[in-house]
Amino acid sequence: MNKNSSNTMALAPNTSNKRETVCIFGTGDFGRALGHKMIQSGYSVVYGSRSTQISNLIPKDAEVLGHAEAAQRAAIIIIAIQRQHYNFLTPLAEVLRGKVLVDISNNLKLNQYPESNAEHLAQLLPGSKVVKAFNTVSAWALQSGTLDASRQVFVCGDDVEAKQMVMNIVRALGLTPLDKGSLLAAQEIENYPLQLFPMWKFPIFLSLGLTAFFFLYCVALDIIYTYIYENNDFSFFIAITIPNRVCPVVALILLALVYLPGIFAAIIQLYRGTKYRRFPDWLDKWMLCRKQLGLIALAFASLHVVFTLVTPMRAFARWRTGKGIISQVLNNKTEPLDHTNAWLSDSYLALGILGFFLFVLLGITSLPSVSNNVNWREFRFVQSKLGYLALILCTAHTLVYGGKWFLSPSAYKWYLPNIYILSLIVPCAVLVVKFVLIFPCVDKPLTQIRQGWERNPKYTKQSNYIINKSAV
Repeated sequence: MNKNSSNTMALAPNTSNKRETVCIFGTGDFGRALGHKMIQSGYSVVYGSRSTQISNLIPKDAEVLGHAEAAQRAAIIIIAIQRQHYNFLTPLAEVLRGKVLVDISNNLKLNQYPESNAEHLAQLLPGSKVVKAFNTVSAWALQSGTLDASRQVFVCGDDVEAKQMVMNIVRALGLTPLDKGSLLAAQEIENYPLQLFPMWKFPIFLSLGLTAFFFLYCVALDIIYTYIYENNDFSFFIAITIPNRVCPVVALILLALVYLPGIFAAIIQLYRGTKYRRFPDWLDKWMLCRKQLGLIALAFASLHVVFTLVTPMRAFARWRTGKGIISQVLNNKTEPLDHTNAWLSDSYLALGILGFFLFVLLGITSLPSVSNNVNWREFRFVQSKLGYLALILCTAHTLVYGGKWFLSPSAYKWYLPNIYILSLIVPCAVLVVKFVLIFPCVDKPLTQIRQGWERNPKYTKQSNYIINKSAV
């Protein structure tokens, strides 16, 4: 056997492991990509189309037949067409009776229709078993094989056996099925691909708001004030100096906001004396986006590191250094080393380096590929214990660097505090309250509450009675 024939056999599907025939209604991009992937996985694919002419775009091992004839060849039919074209399925109701119909469609807008596309399909064909799946996987990912970011496939349907058949296909394609329950979940599954960073909106808007506020605050104090009262033009500070002040401030505040909802949750549980009552909606949403807040804080901290590293290359920094050297030469005087400033400088740099190291460690452990390989106790240790340690180090880094401006009257331009003073309010408040919460007299009842103890169990019994009575 020659070399070419051996390569051809290597690329061909293994006929000994041939699986059942699957029908696909629709020869668009997704239908072709899904059919090609199924053929590679050992399935026989038959397309149902208005035109039965073979196109060079159709996978070569697939058949193209009319809709009725193609449907008779398979027990599972994938509906790879848009909702507005579902009406042609109505005359095929008898042919499709008892078949498993897999709806993969998406809409253009969130909640575009009163019911989901899958529910609409089930209403059109009540004799068929409708399953929602594959709508979160793109045709490009199927064609290129880059499924790492979209390997999970949500599946829902009212028929358990039909769902299992579809989930077997999902696994055979190298994907991970996730059962979302009955067909009522189809609306949520169809909305999922239309959501643009759903858990990132609040963290992004908050970080942008803080950045804009502190940037304008620095422009007012460092550029406008000095131009009016000192007649100095420092407008070039906008490029490096001001961003290098804003980034660490926003990073520190966002890091503190990661742990602040946990403080609120502990206070609420202590006040209520139970863990069996829901937190307020705003606190629930806040706690759900803590990971995103932390990652954005890490991004700002990384920008601060980059801006700091390029600072010596700036013309302003070289001019100021040269001016100091020339001043000493003209005065024929060498300024002695200030050991206090040397200690402060080395201390805040060391604190910043250690804090950023733990910051990066927190970011790495939040990645799914890493967090899935550690147990809950290890994950909690890193995110909670080391997280608070990172907050302490970063707060100390800012305090050592900006603490000298607390008592300096010149730092209060227009009677406004320096930006570093403002940045310490939230993290210091979080650390102080956390310090109080770890006292044994506070931590012991809080631990008991989180283990199920209640200060007033009558409330829970009354609530359970009301729930049980309403259920009857």
